[in-house]
Amino acid sequence: MAVDAVCTRASVSGIEVLMITRDLPPGNGLLALPGGFVEYGEDPELAVLRELVEETGCTGTLGEILCVRGDPQRDPRKHIVSIVYHVDVEPQAALQAGDDAAAADWFLLAELLESPERVAFDHREILAILVAGAIS
Repeated sequence: MAVDAVCTRASVSGIEVLMITRDLPPGNGLLALPGGFVEYGEDPELAVLRELVEETGCTGTLGEILCVRGDPQRDPRKHIVSIVYHVDVEPQAALQAGDDAAAADWFLLAELLESPERVAFDHREILAILVAGAIS
């Protein structure tokens, strides 16, 4: 089981999403939502907040579940089910990439949706779900 954090903020250019640049395969060099595997005995709600800190340096406040993704082909390593949470972070928080993230930064949601080749796994589809649900 895995978790992913969708963190958004408003800017003058539009809605931005916090993304990491993956430093390891699969998808190294691609943009991804902060997230990772739930450790044995760990609550997924705590795991998503832990992963957010490890990969971006940001602390967050847990929001609602955005979706659950479980397509067996979503990750080339194995069948991984992910719970995707909307997580609130301080919009001006300093970002510090860590763990398996080479970088962490804010990206315009519209540009991510228009550039599926830049986004790892099924995270572009998750962003489309975000737009469809009108969560900002």
